[in-house]
Amino acid sequence: MNARVLVVDDDPTVAEVVVDYLRHAGLEPRHVPDGPAALALAEQWRPDLVVLDLMLPGMDGLEVCRRLRAAWAEWAEPAPLPVIMLSALGEENDRVLGLEAGADDYVTKPFSARELSLRVQAVLRRAAAPEPIAPAIPPPPLVSGPLEVDVAARRARRDGRELTLTVREFDLLAFFVAHPGQTYTRAELMREVWGWSFGDQSTVTVHVRRVRDKVEDKPGAPMLLRTVRGIGYCWDADPSWAAVPADISNP
Repeated sequence: MNARVLVVDDDPTVAEVVVDYLRHAGLEPRHVPDGPAALALAEQWRPDLVVLDLMLPGMDGLEVCRRLRAAWAEWAEPAPLPVIMLSALGEENDRVLGLEAGADDYVTKPFSARELSLRVQAVLRRAAAPEPIAPAIPPPPLVSGPLEVDVAARRARRDGRELTLTVREFDLLAFFVAHPGQTYTRAELMREVWGWSFGDQSTVTVHVRRVRDKVEDKPGAPMLLRTVRGIGYCWDADPSWAAVPADISNP
């Protein structure tokens, strides 16, 4: 079955181009012009991803994104709903607001329909549960201090408590835990974690902040996901925090 993509945009010209491009990419897009219609169709249709304009009449995209996230949890969906936000606004603060509202990515208008389609497909690939070709023993979870990251099941726990992570947040956390002690620039993280050779690097900054909010005791003074001034970010390299399989104990 083709992946379902809900396009929420009050500009019929933009929506027509996006829908047409997504359909040609083998996806199943549907378009609505405003927030209430998006919430109603999401409940009925359960899309696999939402392309959401920030500047909507009545209920803006930030509020729609928050309500979609809350509704998705109430509907007990097995995984977070991926959201890609669109906006004509180019200031970093606007991008940050969109990402902090729960969006997985942010694309600024005017944009290339091909780039948006590639981003949609990349997010869908990340969000989809892998289908093994043959029965296999899944790799054991990684453990780093109080964290346990099960890459196969795409679940993470801190002190035994399951963390609620978006697709992008999980990808970033799993990558860092699997590569302790190594420092990465924002451009390297975009390429290595999400496979992007283009895009706004503030996406990385916002997702680092969101991951810290969920894994650090004091997000404002991070001990695990550290900033390396002038370079980028590093997962704590202390041997006592090194990532090891969950069923292996250190002497």
